[in-house]
Amino acid sequence: MNLNPNYESIGKAFTQQYYALFDDPAQRHQLVNLYNAEHSLMSFEGQQMQGSVKIMEKIQNLTFTKIAHLITAVDCQPTFDGGILISVLGQLKVRIPSNY
Repeated sequence: MNLNPNYESIGKAFTQQYYALFDDPAQRHQLVNLYNAEHSLMSFEGQQMQGSVKIMEKIQNLTFTKIAHLITAVDCQPTFDGGILISVLGQLKVRIPSNY
């Protein structure tokens, strides 16, 4: 068993970095560095994607023009292999382009 003793601070720092990149359209492409090329998984509105390329295709094709995240809570748990499981609770606000 190899639990990471710094799981809480690492998990919170990762969460802050992830949403800072996600919320900035000019920096959003850098999220690719936070996903594993083959093993990362994402579900979005009933659609599943696997791997960094497919996940980034989905993220880059979202139709909002602006997004803001309000994080209420970040819960971090160590995993037995030294990893960290992060659960984020909050709200998001998006601006969708108007066709008018």
